[in-house]
Amino acid sequence: MGTQRNTVFPRAIVPPDSKFPYLNNSFKPKSIYMKKLFFILAVVILNSLIACNSNAGGMSATAKKNKEVNDAITKALEAGDFSKMGDYIAADAVDHAGWTGEVKGLDNIVADMKKYHEQMSDMKMETIRTMADDEYVMTWSKVSGTAKTDGMGMKAGQKMDMTGVDVAKFKDGKAVEHWLFMDPNDMMKMMAPSMNMAPTTNPTATDAGPTSTDKKAN
Repeated sequence: MGTQRNTVFPRAIVPPDSKFPYLNNSFKPKSIYMKKLFFILAVVILNSLIACNSNAGGMSATAKKNKEVNDAITKALEAGDFSKMGDYIAADAVDHAGWTGEVKGLDNIVADMKKYHEQMSDMKMETIRTMADDEYVMTWSKVSGTAKTDGMGMKAGQKMDMTGVDVAKFKDGKAVEHWLFMDPNDMMKMMAPSMNMAPTTNPTATDAGPTSTDKKAN
C-alpha cells in the first residue's frame, strides 16, 4: 500500500538473523538473481500498465481516489503524522511486507510505521512513477534516510538509499493489502555493514558457484 519511497507501509528491512536466506550470510547468488528478476518484472509491468492506462483515456474517478489515498499515506509516513491513518487504511488491512514479517490490522500496521519512522532521520521519499486503477496502486519509488540507532539490519549513522515497487490493493477507498518488491542490490548494500560483508555486485563466474573443476578437486 507502501519503500515509495512512495511507500504505503514501511519497507521490509530484515535483520541479519532473518528467516529469509537471501538477507543473511547464507544467501545464494541464485536467490539474488530471482529477486532481481521479480523487481525488474514489477517495473516492466508498472510501465506497461501506465501506457495502457494512458491509451484508455486516463484514470477513472475511483482510480484517482485510490492514488490520492496512497499519496496521503506516503506523505504521512514521511512526516511522521499518523493521526489520519484510519481514514486511509482499513481496520483489517494486511501488510505483507512488514520489516519483521506480515502485519495484520490497522493498529499493528501503524505501530510498525511509527517504529520505522522513529528509526530513520531525514527521511525522503521520491516517486519515480505511479499507476492506479479501480483496485490497485503501483508505485516505483526511492527512499533515503539515516539510521538513528542500530537496528532493522543497519548500523547507527548508516545512510540508506533504497529503490522499490510498492503494490497496494484498495477497497471502498481504503488500502486493504500491501506488497513490496525491492531492488536486491540496494538491499544488500544497505545490510552489508551490519553483516560484516562487502557490498555485493553482480556475481562473476568465479563466485556464482563451484565449477566442474572445483567439484572434482573436492
